[in-house]
Amino acid sequence: MDAFSVLADSTRRQILTELRRSACSVNQLVNALAISQPAMSKHLKVLRDAGFVSRRGSAQQRIYRLEMKPLQTVDTWLSPYRRLWTRHLDALERHLNAKEQRK
Repeated sequence: MDAFSVLADSTRRQILTELRRSACSVNQLVNALAISQPAMSKHLKVLRDAGFVSRRGSAQQRIYRLEMKPLQTVDTWLSPYRRLWTRHLDALERHLNAKEQRK
């Protein structure tokens, strides 16, 4: 599954948001997002298989943490589009400023 397919799911994006704050156990994520443990496990498997999260064992718990490499890959892909939007927004700002000055 490609990165954008993984990120297309809102629950998986919410999981990444939680993990951005700190590493969490499955139960912490279940409680934070108010979804079932089996559903959480399925989402975590998708995220883990795609490299967005990693896990480590701690006694009886599995602790998940965010991995940056896939997000950096997405950021790199988005970079030219971000520049394109910036140029368009800058042009819009110049147009609106010029229009305001003509009043």
